[in-house]
Amino acid sequence: MGSEFLYTVHIPSTPDHQLMSATPSTGGGTDSSTDMRALPPPPSSSTDDGTNKNLERRLSLLKAQPGGLLMSSQSSDFDHTRWLYQTKGTYGYGNAVWPKDDGYTSSSGNNNSSAPHLGSQPDFNDKSRRPLSRKASISPGILSPYRLLVVIRMVVLGLFLTWRIKHKNVDAVWLWGMSVVCEIWFAFSWILDQLPKLCPINRMTDLQVLKEKFEMSTPNNPSGRSDLPAVDVFVSTADPEKEPPITTANTILSILAAEYPLEKLCCYLSDDGGALLTFEALAEAANFARVWVPFCRKHDIEPRNPETYFLLRGDPTKGKTRSDFVKDRRRVKREYDEFKVRINGLPEAIRRRSEAYNSHEEIRAKRDQIETGADPSEPFSVPKATWMADGTHWPGTWTRSGKEHGRGDHASIIQVMLAPPTSEPLMGSNDEENMIDTSDIDIRLPMLVYVSREKRPGYDHNKKAGAMNALVRSSAIMSNGPFILNLDCDHYIFNSNAIREAMCFFMDRGGDRICYVQFPQRFEGVDPNDRYANHNTVFFDVNMRALDGLQGPVYVGTGCVFRRIALYGFDPPRITEYGPCWRFFCCCCLAMKKEKKHSQPEQRSSEVRAMTGAGGTSDEDDDLEAAMMPKRYGASVSFASSIAVADFQGRPLDDKGVHNGRPAGALTIPREPLDASTVAEAISVISCFYEDKTEWGRRVGWIYGSVTEDVVTGFRMHNRGWRSVYCVTKRDAFRGTAPINLTDRLHQVLRWATGSVEIFFSRNNALLASTRMKFLQRVAYLNVGIYPFTSVFLIVYCFLPALSLFTGQFIVQSLNLSFLIYLLTITVTLFMLAILEVKWSRITLEEWWRNEQFWVIGGTSAHLAAVFQGLLKVIAGINISFTLTSKSGAEDESDIYADLYVVKWSSLFIPPITIILTNIIAIAVGCSRTIYSTIPQWSKLLGGMFFSLWVLFHLYPFAKGLMGRGGRVPTIVYVWSGLLAVIISLLWVYGSPSSSNSQTSGESRGFQFPF
Repeated sequence: MGSEFLYTVHIPSTPDHQLMSATPSTGGGTDSSTDMRALPPPPSSSTDDGTNKNLERRLSLLKAQPGGLLMSSQSSDFDHTRWLYQTKGTYGYGNAVWPKDDGYTSSSGNNNSSAPHLGSQPDFNDKSRRPLSRKASISPGILSPYRLLVVIRMVVLGLFLTWRIKHKNVDAVWLWGMSVVCEIWFAFSWILDQLPKLCPINRMTDLQVLKEKFEMSTPNNPSGRSDLPAVDVFVSTADPEKEPPITTANTILSILAAEYPLEKLCCYLSDDGGALLTFEALAEAANFARVWVPFCRKHDIEPRNPETYFLLRGDPTKGKTRSDFVKDRRRVKREYDEFKVRINGLPEAIRRRSEAYNSHEEIRAKRDQIETGADPSEPFSVPKATWMADGTHWPGTWTRSGKEHGRGDHASIIQVMLAPPTSEPLMGSNDEENMIDTSDIDIRLPMLVYVSREKRPGYDHNKKAGAMNALVRSSAIMSNGPFILNLDCDHYIFNSNAIREAMCFFMDRGGDRICYVQFPQRFEGVDPNDRYANHNTVFFDVNMRALDGLQGPVYVGTGCVFRRIALYGFDPPRITEYGPCWRFFCCCCLAMKKEKKHSQPEQRSSEVRAMTGAGGTSDEDDDLEAAMMPKRYGASVSFASSIAVADFQGRPLDDKGVHNGRPAGALTIPREPLDASTVAEAISVISCFYEDKTEWGRRVGWIYGSVTEDVVTGFRMHNRGWRSVYCVTKRDAFRGTAPINLTDRLHQVLRWATGSVEIFFSRNNALLASTRMKFLQRVAYLNVGIYPFTSVFLIVYCFLPALSLFTGQFIVQSLNLSFLIYLLTITVTLFMLAILEVKWSRITLEEWWRNEQFWVIGGTSAHLAAVFQGLLKVIAGINISFTLTSKSGAEDESDIYADLYVVKWSSLFIPPITIILTNIIAIAVGCSRTIYSTIPQWSKLLGGMFFSLWVLFHLYPFAKGLMGRGGRVPTIVYVWSGLLAVIISLLWVYGSPSSSNSQTSGESRGFQFPF
């Protein structure tokens, strides 16, 4: 071989290169017991057996330890960390000192060895130390071009606007001025929307690690009981007519059947209408749950909403292993059909019962009148009460409102429908009385509570936000789960593991800084073409993913798991100050990220202890905090004592690198039983006067003062330094219904936009945010408050093409090459950004286009009305009232999309109809003038027609929805067409008198406004 040296490289046993055997190393020129270098140098000269010695010198020396990687071939996953240790990580020359062969074993066998003894080999399969969640970054091949295109488009927009300002159209200055102002605003609005999208991320969870860490036997938890924190689920409803009881009941059933420890799960239904119909429907649901929940556990049913499950198409036996599944399913289906009949018959049953009792009361009153000797002809009054099944008056709202029994005037009601379960499993039986065999199934059910807060005239009950705060207080006394899941009555649990997915974030390292985990909203019953962008995928899959890369997504009102202590107004245990606004690029460049962090777990803990009287502070601090307690949270001592418990139980487990943790096994203690005094205390905290002179609604709980209380509540938490997480699961976590009717959809958008205008004119404006909020997060919240004002400029811009065609002018002096290049570049970069957004968000181009169309539809109708309503409230103090969005399905059950074609006239239709008709007439006028003109101006005609068609294409879904099922044009359209034709004709005659026929050289005379 001469002076050449042979180095043999062993390929690691990765799944692609399976190693058949390990080659042991033999003695070489260097003493292996004393040489601690990663790789011994080659000898100065070769020997006779140089080949063998050369084989011993290799870049990677592979020796499998007992029980090592080569022995664990059962798993298909390649453990790269273990491979590094077993191969000693010797990729080449270096200064790392690696242990010898016996470095992980007892050193008694080699007393003279100078190698360090490192103890036993670490267990790399210890899943208790594995993370529960992790970030998955977007591919740089998509994200880098995306960011580059954003910068390019911003530069081009700047150059284009500069060019537009410098090149004035002297023939139509008014047209040029309006277009330039609108374009500047559109550029500003696009930047506000685009900047927060620069840092999108994805997240993933590991439910198996969560189970092994919190629900398996460990030295600290030998019993193997669940060490997961408790969760309280809030479901809100207000009107059983617009929110059908059968929908609410199905949502409740999906919650009761969720895959979460039964003793740790509590469900609260808030009935803000105080209706007996909702109360009795909940009682029926609790009764049916005794059959439905064990059936779901026995056969792993998904989804666990019975209405959705029994409507699924396909083979129901797919994936089922039990032989009695078909029999059980048939029996449960029959029971569910009877359950629906009982629910649908409740209104009539309540009416007949109440009439019978009221008739009996009238007869008794008449008899008493005769017995007392009063004049029988004198009228007597008997209240038309609503009666419960036990023969007593319903304490809530009566069908015929009476004194202290109206929609806004009734007492507090709390009824425990299902008692708290025992701490030990309770197996069923195979008796004939049972509908299904539950001999090996835990038949316990989570606690279920009906709550209706007190309402009295003269009090501001603050709508949904007030109802949610009442639930927060009552649940703190009855169950005090450290986490709260908030759902609308029409949003059910589609993925039974959804709550566990959220716990993977809260219980992970750094989870104590998370205030809430927001899930995307997914909808059912939407027409296949999604005409009005009801799925809203651009917002939920693009904007929300991007915000997750900043400080977290906004709270959208439902499908959100809160940390209870964050709702109480406390700061996070560690705070990050982000400093001046010009450092906003730190979110994209980690090297520039130098935030100033303040760790204050002890300060927050001492604050909680002082507020609750748990000790650990001075007497002066105790007196001060005791005086502050009623002012902040109210006078309930039980509620005050629950704060510290919720704070402790919501912490992750103590471990290396975990701040503010709790010891393992601390939450395995059985819950205290619920007694009458506890329920009485819970009733006292939902009285209408409890919040007087407290900070509920201002700093604590859901925030008051806006119809979009959800966005404001999330903003306050982010402003205090909390973080939120966006959890997108493979199987949708929750599903709900959306209004597919055009009128209902526009009114829904109107409510959201009005809330945004209120936010902009309040102290919740992002411009007033603290330094604890990231700059790009501020930009996102600022866009939330500003986007409705774009409607003013959008309305003007949609009329500009028509004005251009009517007058024969255009927004520029002439269609020169510079204008066309700018226009083409702006349009191409927009579509390229859309394609890249589609790639990293996994939406479709059709969904992106539907979102663009409805942005124009909503901007020319609901957003404009929201601006006026918001200004009226701010300037004149006129309060805005909104009706609930109907969750009921179409009357025609044979066509689930029948409601899509129903035309319900609304004043919101007027601006879009006007824009459509004006542009259609303008195209006709422009074409006729150009064709019959002596010197036709084809460039101006094409420019005006291009933008007019752009407007009409965006408003096409609106026009289609206005025509209904048969494509019939409503009468109002003909009326508006005639009115606009007359107005335009008069303007044309006034602006182009007969003298215009004498124009010289066929030169066209420009249009002049009549003022």
